Amino acid sequence: MKFSQIAQNITVADRTSLITRPDCDPEVVGVAAIEEAVTGSISYVEGAKFAAEVGKTGASALILPLDEALQAQATERQIAWIATSQPRLAFAQAIALFYQPFRPAPEIHPTAVIHPSAQVGKEVAIGAHVVIQAGVKIGDQVCIHPNVVIYPEAQIGDRTTLHANCVIHERAQIGADCVIHSGAAIGSEGFGFVPTREGWFKMEQSGYTVLEDGVEVGCNSAIDRPAVGETRVARNTKIDNMVHIAHGCQVGEACAMAAQVGMAGGVTIGNRVILAGQVGIANSAKMGDGSVASAKTGIHTNVPPGEIVSGTPAVPHKLYLKASAVYNRLPEMYQTLKQLQRQLGNKP
Repeated sequence: MKFSQIAQNITVADRTSLITRPDCDPEVVGVAAIEEAVTGSISYVEGAKFAAEVGKTGASALILPLDEALQAQATERQIAWIATSQPRLAFAQAIALFYQPFRPAPEIHPTAVIHPSAQVGKEVAIGAHVVIQAGVKIGDQVCIHPNVVIYPEAQIGDRTTLHANCVIHERAQIGADCVIHSGAAIGSEGFGFVPTREGWFKMEQSGYTVLEDGVEVGCNSAIDRPAVGETRVARNTKIDNMVHIAHGCQVGEACAMAAQVGMAGGVTIGNRVILAGQVGIANSAKMGDGSVASAKTGIHTNVPPGEIVSGTPAVPHKLYLKASAVYNRLPEMYQTLKQLQRQLGNKP
């Protein structure tokens, strides 16, 4: 593929080297990280701190920020370039030109078990040993990979992909253009038990789990249904592997959760919230729109909109950094305290 063809397909491109160097239109055969790029590949950099990489990369083409110095450096090395305010997004678009995930042909494997009452849309791919139970509704162009189990009355929206070995529990509602990765369980029972003198009495989980359009759920994640009401994940939210969203949680739009995030029941997450790896959120806590929790943060109380928090229990990130600096000096401070106690004649 010629570089000029790639440039035409990058929707966020602001300008390219073709304006001044139309003759520099190399053949591009793939994408690569900047450190690993060779002749025939296209890569990207995100800022001036990568200037050294521009000077030594083997790439034939680069996606650059709106930095004239980097653009001039690439031009001097006869590297074709695209300039944009969103280099990473442009690179994602470039990858999509060279790679698309495997998608089987729209057909039903003879080993699939589909209940007669299930409704299956047009151009649906259903793999080997899939089980689709009573009352299920499958939209158009859905892709269901092998060994998926869909419990009764579940709904799967148009163009959604269910990867091998995931499970969709009863009455779960999954929107259009969602992706559920292998091993995920959507709509499984919430952890509901009532203490009695004889032990724990099981509270049946009669509610619903709803994933709106464009939600992606990573491998081995679980999103539980509640005893009553619903657990809901709003549109375009992206969930990494091994994440647990408990019963009754409400997750807003365009959130991102890294691996091993855990939410207790009744948590409310606003729109565009970011949760880094291993964040834990206590029962019924709320995070406001645009808030961020750094890795391993333990959240026990509400987080205001736009706040960045860290640590356990969570505190504002700037305060956490100050506390961390003090923590590293605790041994020294302890020795100083012992010396003062001795001088005062007190026991250490």
